[in-house]
Amino acid sequence: MDPIKHIVVLMMENHSFDQMLGFLGLTNPDVDGVNQSRFNIDPRDNSKVFQLPITTMVNQNDPLHEYTDALEHMKNNNGHFVSNYAGKYPTSTKNETQEVMGYYEDGAFPALHDLAKNFVVCDKWFSSLPGPTWPNRFFVHSGTSLGHVDMPSGLFDPGWHLYDQTTIYDLFEEANISWKIYFDGTPQSLLMTHQLAYGGHYHRFIEDFEKDCTKPESEFPSYVFIEPDYSGATQNDQHPPSNLMNGDRLIAKVYNAIRANDALWNSTLFVVIYDEDGGFYDHVTPPKTVAPDQNTDDFKFNILGFRIPAILVSPHLTKGTDHTIYDHTSILKYACQKWGLNPSRLGARVPYSNSIGHLFNTNAPTRFDVPAQVWVGQEFLHATRPMPADSHESSLIAFNHFMTDGRGISTEELLDVNASYDLAYEETLKLLKIVV
Repeated sequence: MDPIKHIVVLMMENHSFDQMLGFLGLTNPDVDGVNQSRFNIDPRDNSKVFQLPITTMVNQNDPLHEYTDALEHMKNNNGHFVSNYAGKYPTSTKNETQEVMGYYEDGAFPALHDLAKNFVVCDKWFSSLPGPTWPNRFFVHSGTSLGHVDMPSGLFDPGWHLYDQTTIYDLFEEANISWKIYFDGTPQSLLMTHQLAYGGHYHRFIEDFEKDCTKPESEFPSYVFIEPDYSGATQNDQHPPSNLMNGDRLIAKVYNAIRANDALWNSTLFVVIYDEDGGFYDHVTPPKTVAPDQNTDDFKFNILGFRIPAILVSPHLTKGTDHTIYDHTSILKYACQKWGLNPSRLGARVPYSNSIGHLFNTNAPTRFDVPAQVWVGQEFLHATRPMPADSHESSLIAFNHFMTDGRGISTEELLDVNASYDLAYEETLKLLKIVV
């Protein structure tokens, strides 16, 4: 019998499995991790750039990771990460270029690595498509990006599209399954227009989340999605150029809040994943898959993106490595199985994907040899931006500016449980009519 009553998903930004968790393979042959003999060629001097340790916590240069870049990275057995980076940053130093191929050693991220060594690492979890943040995040909420593989870099940009697909939250509402999204700044999930009907399900992180974790287990939502802070002085999504330690601090806070409530801890699965690789090297060739729908003009959606870090955290999981092929829709597949929902409502990819639920189809005893808490490090504030905002951040800033200034309503009012859905929807369509 599945002991899980609550699923908590934290999706971080833009890092590959090899970079963040590949060190595990150096001492554990069961993990498909880094190999220091692997390399890419730097075309500027034909030198070999190997998989070697790095220590950089702030990546000043954001590697390219759009759809076209990801397809280039795949060429010659994932052999063009460095050449693609060098083309974008021709004056980058050897150390900066090494960041593309490098990996972090054990303990570089206290929370992430502590969880990886105590729970289940999924070393075949791939992003849902080769490409950037927005389409991959749409897959984790709805199983599709409606055929789009791009994202905008500002308000007036061809990357704006209307995302009016059915989401997992629509299915939750129909089945009376409780859920919440915790966020800071502007929630990216609001770009899906159906979400504008559910303002009362959006809550501030971390105050509201920590408070909810102290309540009786029965009052905690069945499904939780956490959106990190994508911009500003407290950015903690780990997207370059934010300080990576802020993201590790976020992971620690989520784990510690759940872990402090015994009843909640014993009934919760905490999933730590990243949306996509961000242009950082991974050696595994993405496998084939199926398209979620008929929207295949721009891309056939028949191949997954690169591997991303993925950890499943629960006292009902024996620590180790799971080699099952997953993508972000695997979470939706498990949720549909758990609560008797129809996965085909979310397109063809969700029914096709492997569910993580098989890991709980055992009578494994509850573990007590797990950390009571993980280390919460120092917060690094960004006094000034070391580089221009990335496309994800600048687009959300533009979206937020429109939604708060367009008709005098604030983001908080927009998300209020009593806010008018018609007004919110009208505002979104007004934005899309301007830019699409």
